[in-house]
Amino acid sequence: MSDHSGHDQANHGGHAGARPGGLSVSENGYTLELDSTILTAGVQLVSFRVVGPDGQAMTEFVPEHDKELHFIAVRRDTAGFQHVHPVMDEKGTWSVDLVLEPGDWRFFADVHPAAHGGTMTLGIDVAVAGHYDPRPLPEATGIAQIGEYTVVLDGELLPGETSELTLTVSWNGRPVTDLQPYLAAYGHLVALRVGDLGYLHVHPEGEPGDGTTAPGPGIAFLAAAPSAGAYRLYLDFQHNDVVRTAEFTVRTTAATPRSDLASQVAPGHRSHYHGHHAHH
Repeated sequence: MSDHSGHDQANHGGHAGARPGGLSVSENGYTLELDSTILTAGVQLVSFRVVGPDGQAMTEFVPEHDKELHFIAVRRDTAGFQHVHPVMDEKGTWSVDLVLEPGDWRFFADVHPAAHGGTMTLGIDVAVAGHYDPRPLPEATGIAQIGEYTVVLDGELLPGETSELTLTVSWNGRPVTDLQPYLAAYGHLVALRVGDLGYLHVHPEGEPGDGTTAPGPGIAFLAAAPSAGAYRLYLDFQHNDVVRTAEFTVRTTAATPRSDLASQVAPGHRSHYHGHHAHH
């Protein structure tokens, strides 16, 4: 099942200039409640509920991207990204294991309650005890290396305007043409605004089995930045039965210069990517 209905334009003002989600713990009467917002480092079982306007835990959700709830965990310095799918019990309590390092974290629940008109993203701060060494924001290079896999980012994330981003996957220098479907697409992309971790809704173009969308090497998405600034992009893709995550830093300005293209990508890569000027 896919959700190309727009994640949800009614709630987020459409793609262009859409306000980011996840900045509030409560929205439209729905609230994200964690059993504990102070956790210890290591593998931790996290449990929570989505409480509705009547004060009761919600148990009915509309699946989006093949799941009734998507849960994202990331440290405030944008390290430690995890996209997981908790399991809900009959009372509406969700639980999932996370791998946590010390620091300040942000947890997101991306859900579409059955009683509500669209998808919403709720966010909550979590403290993980221990010595914390914040990580500097990685440079914007347009290329991510995950073991033997290389992912190249083409396209620009534009403020207030929907644009296409294409992520091209290769393995040991060879284009990957047999990506496996993951969450009703050949990849799932999360974009977060650096500074407040505003959560951007990103939509895949096409879907597996539609007769036109190829299983790689390129995966296309539509996205819009709510403002100029720095963003972090996290692409989950599945190949050889393993889900991997490619991470990118993207910088965007209101007026996008086009003079620094050549210096921003590795030789031989055709790209519309913009990097350190000001180019999830």
